[in-house]
Amino acid sequence: GTNQKVNLCDLVFLFSLFSQWEEVSGYDDAMNPIRTYQVCNVRELNQNNWLRSDFIPRKDVLRVYVEMKFTVRDCNSIPNIPGSCKETFNLFYYESDSDSATATSPFWMENPYVKVDTIAPDESFSMLESGRVNTKIRSFGPLSKAGFYLAFQDLGACMSLISVRVFYKKCSTTIAYFAVFPETATGAEATSLVIAPGTCVPNALEVSVPLKLYCNGDGEWMVPVGSCTCMAGFEPAVKDTQCQGDPGTFKSKQGEGFCSPCPPNSRTSSGAASICSCRTGYYRADNDSPDSGCTTVPSAPRSVISSVNETSLVLEWSEPRDQGGREDLLYNVICKKCLPERGTCTRCDDNVDISPRHLGLTERHVTVRNLQAHTQYSFEIQAVNGVSNKSPYTPQFASVNITTNQAAPSAVPTVHLMGASANTMSLSWLPPEKPNGIILDYEIKYHEKRSSARIEGLKPGTPYVVQVRARTVAGYGRYSSPTDFTDADKTLQEQLPLIVGSLTAGLVFIIVVVVIAIVCLRKQRNGSESEYTEKLQQYITPGMKVYIDPFTYEDPNEAIREFAKEIDVSCVKIEEVIGAGEFGEVCRGRLKLPGRREIIVAIKTLKAGYTERQRRDFLSEASIMGQFDHPNIIRLEGVVTKSRPVMIVTEFMENGALDSFLRLNDGQFTVIQLVGMLRGIAAGMKYLSDMNYVHRDLAARNILVNSNLVCKVSDFGLSRFLEDDATDPTYTSSLGGKIPIRWTAPEAIAYRKFTSASDVWSYGIVMWEVMSYGERPYWDMSNQDVINAVEQDYRLPPPMDCPTALHQLMLDCWVKERNLRPKFSQIVNTLDKLIRNAASLKVVTSTHSGASQPLLDRCVPDYTTFTTVGDWLDAIKMSRYRDNFLNAGFASFDLVAQMTAEDLLRIGVTLAGHQKKILGSIQDMRLQMNQTLPVQV
Repeated sequence: GTNQKVNLCDLVFLFSLFSQWEEVSGYDDAMNPIRTYQVCNVRELNQNNWLRSDFIPRKDVLRVYVEMKFTVRDCNSIPNIPGSCKETFNLFYYESDSDSATATSPFWMENPYVKVDTIAPDESFSMLESGRVNTKIRSFGPLSKAGFYLAFQDLGACMSLISVRVFYKKCSTTIAYFAVFPETATGAEATSLVIAPGTCVPNALEVSVPLKLYCNGDGEWMVPVGSCTCMAGFEPAVKDTQCQGDPGTFKSKQGEGFCSPCPPNSRTSSGAASICSCRTGYYRADNDSPDSGCTTVPSAPRSVISSVNETSLVLEWSEPRDQGGREDLLYNVICKKCLPERGTCTRCDDNVDISPRHLGLTERHVTVRNLQAHTQYSFEIQAVNGVSNKSPYTPQFASVNITTNQAAPSAVPTVHLMGASANTMSLSWLPPEKPNGIILDYEIKYHEKRSSARIEGLKPGTPYVVQVRARTVAGYGRYSSPTDFTDADKTLQEQLPLIVGSLTAGLVFIIVVVVIAIVCLRKQRNGSESEYTEKLQQYITPGMKVYIDPFTYEDPNEAIREFAKEIDVSCVKIEEVIGAGEFGEVCRGRLKLPGRREIIVAIKTLKAGYTERQRRDFLSEASIMGQFDHPNIIRLEGVVTKSRPVMIVTEFMENGALDSFLRLNDGQFTVIQLVGMLRGIAAGMKYLSDMNYVHRDLAARNILVNSNLVCKVSDFGLSRFLEDDATDPTYTSSLGGKIPIRWTAPEAIAYRKFTSASDVWSYGIVMWEVMSYGERPYWDMSNQDVINAVEQDYRLPPPMDCPTALHQLMLDCWVKERNLRPKFSQIVNTLDKLIRNAASLKVVTSTHSGASQPLLDRCVPDYTTFTTVGDWLDAIKMSRYRDNFLNAGFASFDLVAQMTAEDLLRIGVTLAGHQKKILGSIQDMRLQMNQTLPVQV
């Protein structure tokens, strides 16, 4: 939409305090009557002439614009005047909830009036020239009361105030992205972005939530977030402002595409269809898309050819004449054994082998084996496709009837050696599995394994290959598998254990010799190494990467080139603003590097007009991040420094900061899930600690969470420096620097002693934040109260339902002596053990162990300090259930104190975590009331 300027008043009536301002009526160049105010009392010193407008209603506007047209005479053109002549005037405003100003109230002075600006002309005039009209526009805000007055102060100028127009800017109602965005006034500041929620046009659905546009200070729409698209069955119309459907067409999916005529063999009788139904006898398979046409079942296979060979059969056939319009044609072969005397056919048993298979064939031929001799069979060859199972009818098939011939016996099973001498062997075997008749005799075939010769007598020690086959009236069957025999086999079997034992003993001897040689070599080497080398090896681990402070570089740009990859700006696309950082905006966008797939990224931009120091400080974070490579540390993709704006590009974390993510999902995770998040944070901090890097600002707000609930450490700004002019109340001055008191170890607050041990203290606070779902550490205590309490060995109590083992780990992190706190490697190992032993996380106790005293008085709110049940719910951060309590009649504390878990479930408190939190507070309420009613948890 286009921006609009809307007048608050087209004509301003003015009230003058002193007579120096004169009302003058006249005509403009178009002979329209005008009324101006002028003052020209320049020959007297100490002028202070005020002119005030009538009361102007604000109309819920936050920022107002004033357009002034005026003329000012050049002081040099007025002879014999004192040096107090001015060529400027001042613009003021005064807010009020009613039209209550008088000639004496408010006082004619700055404060109560608020000065907007000193107004100077672009051109002044002399007596020899006609008055040159100047036009100036100024704005002010934020406004909060019902209306305001304008005031003009003259301090000794010769000028005329020709017209004053008061207006505000707004973004007009617009339809974009298939959504309607209402008329929206601009924000309180010229740079403000006001969110306007959108509503999808009829027959459109949201693609992402929430759907909104931003209205900037100039009344222009910008930065769309989310969009709507036409739902299934509807298409864009009227320049993408409507979604409509036409009869006889369809669109299967929500999106920007257009409706289409129904696919083949389908139809629809209504408009706005998402699918066209199939005509009678046509179907869609389960995996067919709604956009595909309907198909039917295939006809029967053609030209079946059978070839019988004794009890084997080969079947071949041709494709059906009609495949039903599909390409996924398969064949099934059904075998039936027929008994002519009974006139029936039954399915073949499992002994019949159909190769390669009998169902789902892609080939048009099979081989059938193991049929019975002199038996009639019927084979059905079915043609099926992806919609055959949709049809109520049996698949069409072609059939063939065959009768098997007399068959030879099957192969003889394995031949066994019963005994052997120098020139004889005794063999045995089982009959064939399928003799197919009476066995008349067996034939034995043998030959020497390594030669072919006529054998008259067996040769001692010579291996022989033996095969046996059976014969019936139908002829010989197949030979058995070749088997090697020799009279030396027994000798070899007897000697085999001795051979294996000798080889094993030899191998053991070789290993012993090698080990002794290595030990001797190490002793000799250790004896020659210096004491310095031994000590050095205690501190240097080969391959260990150590963090390098980018501020140690004489040229900061060198650190950027070494640790951060330069990205061409053409590879980066900014899509929306998602926040504001210390140096500029934080955006979501896309990164497409050559040869890589496009990914979603977070982009920090450096605002225009930066100093060289700001640029260095901004990019130093990239120099730090670029040195890290760990799954629990935010990944740097690269930087853009060769174009404007300067950018830092990192991976995008869908769920944002951990503290706000937990507050948004209060009570919705299992303890194992929460411990898994803590384990990821600890693993990232172990990596940083191993690199000798100290974070200094570890807190849940500086942990980012992706869509898989993986937590990653981010925000490496505090480790560089903390400016004294920081405005964030989280960071409080201490010994010349800004420190996040609630998260910082005592030695770091008192002596600026930041180490990995102080990061461990901060990690303990993060644990408490996670287990309390984003509660503010130490609640509403002042920073000084927190410092005093910690110094007196008071520590935070366990959050509700926090496992005892986790709170004990927090207390270990908060040990006053920093050398006694656990290392991050120990923390990771402890959390791994707790995850493996889930039963240990079920132990929850209300007692507080350990040397540190918990802040028990901060946990139990005094219900007597609350006026209403709603106030009590606000205090325990359960205000979302205000209406639930009131609508169910629980409007007094006496009634609330009687509530049970069933009552909470009945009024709509369904989350287990929220039930426990409310019931725990009710129990505290009962104790304060001296009641002993049982709480059902």
